[in-house]
Amino acid sequence: MTKVVLGIGRQARATAQYWSAQGADVILTDQRTADQLGDLIDELAVLPGVTFSLGGHPLELLDDADELYVAGGVPLEIPFVQAAIERDVRLTNDSQLFLELAPCPVIGITGSAGKTTTTALTGALLRNSGAYRKVWVGGNIGYPLLHDLDQMHPSDIAVMELSSFQLDLMTISPEIATVLNVTPNHLDRHGTMAAYTAAKANVLAFQNAANQALLCADEIGSAALAAGTLSEQLWWFGTSLPAKAQYGAYQSGTALLLRTPQGEQQFATVTDVQLRGAHNVLNVLSACALAAMAGADPATFAAAIQEFHGVAHRLEMVRDLQDVSWYNDSIATAPERTLAAVKAFDEPLILMLGGVDKKLPWDVLAQELQAKGVKSITFGRAGSMIANVLRAHEATVIEAGDFASAVEKAHAVSQAGDVVLLSPGCTSFDEFVDFAARGVRFRELVNQL
Repeated sequence: MTKVVLGIGRQARATAQYWSAQGADVILTDQRTADQLGDLIDELAVLPGVTFSLGGHPLELLDDADELYVAGGVPLEIPFVQAAIERDVRLTNDSQLFLELAPCPVIGITGSAGKTTTTALTGALLRNSGAYRKVWVGGNIGYPLLHDLDQMHPSDIAVMELSSFQLDLMTISPEIATVLNVTPNHLDRHGTMAAYTAAKANVLAFQNAANQALLCADEIGSAALAAGTLSEQLWWFGTSLPAKAQYGAYQSGTALLLRTPQGEQQFATVTDVQLRGAHNVLNVLSACALAAMAGADPATFAAAIQEFHGVAHRLEMVRDLQDVSWYNDSIATAPERTLAAVKAFDEPLILMLGGVDKKLPWDVLAQELQAKGVKSITFGRAGSMIANVLRAHEATVIEAGDFASAVEKAHAVSQAGDVVLLSPGCTSFDEFVDFAARGVRFRELVNQL
């Protein structure tokens, strides 16, 4: 039988390489042409058993297919996917395949915000602890773990970031899993909060009683999932723990503490955390809980926390110019994430907002910007819409047009002591291929000032 892979990118490459090595026939299909896909086609064309169908998705591709691998960015409503469902072709993705085949324990991390920071820090904590032969980190963080499947060993552990797009199709859950938070995001794709929440909940939905789950006591969307959790080992994290909580990580004053089967202990302090914002303290708590759940010694956590300075494009300090600090938070593709970033600063703020809207609410952010006296510069396809919402709440706003103009206007209005923050609240797809490309361009433009 044939494996059809829909949408050619990182995930498709990992899937094609795996099935080619198993001797399967693989058809890669994409709306783009070979010229548009460039070197990626050349790289995959040398794999035995791999063929291409480009510029569209003819239904005949499904004639001999037993599985259709759908890339995360491909909507499930498109006719080709619906035709596969009608023909009883199994829908899956590279993340599901990895979880089915992984020879070692897997920690699965999802949430509307903070999952990349939590994934990266969990990996760092586990590496520093020495509890495993090797720690693998990947998934939605940018590296499909399927690539390294043949190098993994039962004494390893994998830490896997999972998006709602990946989880939408999944019918398997990791042995250790968390939903950090569930706030409005990707409603342009999922349609409703109920559908979006259901996708996130899949990271827990297929666990068994012997598995472990972690939820956030501070966030209602995460905490609400406790009622449906099958695991008998439910851990919590937050500024405090629920009265019913047996195990978890929490904050008491400046102390960060863990409650584990071995007892309760302080493992670090807030001053050990090198990341800005209360939301990042929660990310640290979640990562430490996950590492403890996986058997790491909490006595090793403080050193790893002190050495962890974050992930690119997440409240990343770019430059100090004439006593104005420039920060790159390009990862913030929802107003909720921008709100968390804004709350991380006490300095006067100039905020860059814009890109492509995901049909998310902006009013709460607008109220916060007005209350804090933030000056906003809007840009991109959603720039005028965002500006109108801010003006309705009497917040200060300047419309800039494109991204480069927004940087120039932010520079022009900044004064000594200000922070200029790129935290757009939107996706990047009007000008950039992804948030990372937008963040890289921001660095370039700021360093040219």
